[in-house]
Amino acid sequence: MGTYNIPEIARNVFSVGSKDWNRRMFDSLIPLPEGTSYNSYLVKGEKKTALIDTVNPGFEEELEVKINMVSDLKKLDYLIMNHAEPDHANAIQFILEKAPDALFVTTEKGVKMARLYHKLPDSRIKTIAEGDSLDLGGKTLRFIEAPWLHWPETMFTYLPEDKVLFPCDFFGAHTAHGTYDEDIEEIIPLAKRYYGEIMMPFGKMGDRALEKIKGLDIETIAPSHGPVYKNPKRIMDQYDKWTAGKTENKALIVYVSMWGSTREMVRTIAETLLKEGVDVRMYDLAVSDIGDVARELVDSRAIILGTPTVLAGMHPLALYGTYLVKALKPPARYGVVLGSFGWGGGALRQAGDILTPSNMEVVGTLQVKGRAKDEDLKKIEEIGRQLAQKMKT
Repeated sequence: MGTYNIPEIARNVFSVGSKDWNRRMFDSLIPLPEGTSYNSYLVKGEKKTALIDTVNPGFEEELEVKINMVSDLKKLDYLIMNHAEPDHANAIQFILEKAPDALFVTTEKGVKMARLYHKLPDSRIKTIAEGDSLDLGGKTLRFIEAPWLHWPETMFTYLPEDKVLFPCDFFGAHTAHGTYDEDIEEIIPLAKRYYGEIMMPFGKMGDRALEKIKGLDIETIAPSHGPVYKNPKRIMDQYDKWTAGKTENKALIVYVSMWGSTREMVRTIAETLLKEGVDVRMYDLAVSDIGDVARELVDSRAIILGTPTVLAGMHPLALYGTYLVKALKPPARYGVVLGSFGWGGGALRQAGDILTPSNMEVVGTLQVKGRAKDEDLKKIEEIGRQLAQKMKT
């Protein structure tokens, strides 16, 4: 295919990356119900040309064609790597072979990470650091180190003349739809889901990065996944809340139930919380999209886990969900664990062992044998009322 749509997101700044409409899983972990994109940007100055990031495996030739539609790839001067993960950096060697005079530009940490995947001759590497810049002629690329968003070598690139920020994965969203944020009605829920899946464990580093860029005049944010933001305040305001760990009066309930007993227990606490004015989001891990759970983790004040016992431990899906909560480090302040068993318990003890290192206060736990009796359900209602009261303070 020789014809492509190539948006010019600012004067002589072109989006030359790829849309992956049919991809449905990322990192063998993250569901992609709307596909994703691998955004790469070509910046043409009066004297020099730079490519910011590349594309995922399988999209190299499309990237080559797109670049050649607006410039001459052979004459590319700089290939800038904001982040070494293969969905953005896979085509580094491909591009350097096509552009024999281009220099590879990244931080010292970036060079080390890139060399895990590519053979890079020293003569073609230009190492930069915080505050360094490249003059393209009428356009300047300034570099901002943003480590651990979400790999150690991550950096941002800023184009002051056109007020464009290229933050790689930061501010991203997994969707192949739309070109600009205004094209997608549900962009904030998609961005929130992405933040929960990828950026939430690095909230403190995200907060530091936001402080670094607050003094910049930004009119456009061009991330490496999802749409370009023509209204940067729209996403930056959300990231201000998310990186600060601000929560809502909301309880997230995740559970697994084999024969209905655990389901009855979590529904009882859900109804109690609703009566107390708490917003409740409930997901059966056997049928739910884990990305939806990650989205709700971003600002839930409490997490309720429901699990039956299977062979002296948690149900495998509940175990997976619990480890996910531990790994993603959500800002939830309170927790409740409910469970049931037939001939032997053990699930609650295992859940406690996993969650104990977290900062959550466990408000209550209850494990029943068989189906919950009336007195058990009354105990759950009391736990729910106690939880609701704590959440309001």
